[in-house]
Amino acid sequence: MSLRYYMDQHVHERIAYGLRRRGIDVLTAHEDDNAATPDELLLARATELERVIFSQDKDFLRIGSQWQQNERPFAGIIYAHQLHITIGQAVRDLEFMSQVLEPEDMLNKVEFIPL
Repeated sequence: MSLRYYMDQHVHERIAYGLRRRGIDVLTAHEDDNAATPDELLLARATELERVIFSQDKDFLRIGSQWQQNERPFAGIIYAHQLHITIGQAVRDLEFMSQVLEPEDMLNKVEFIPL
């Protein structure tokens, strides 16, 4: 099974649109009625749904590190700085990751794009 994504509220909607056009399973925090949910709860929700969260909010780097240190399991985080990646690059990199990684490969990991 390929990666399924959960997009936090800071991710541009065109990234989700681009991924869906490529047949990738994406759920956004807005669609899940969690646009105002604190980041820790978003990560917990993504994990509950067995989805890797994609964010451009650096708070997820801190949360991921804390969860790793506390051995608290999570489905995975992919992070991209807003100023260092285009929408097209994000779509291509996330598509590539969904094709080559399995959900188990992302467990308790934080990955960065652009690749």
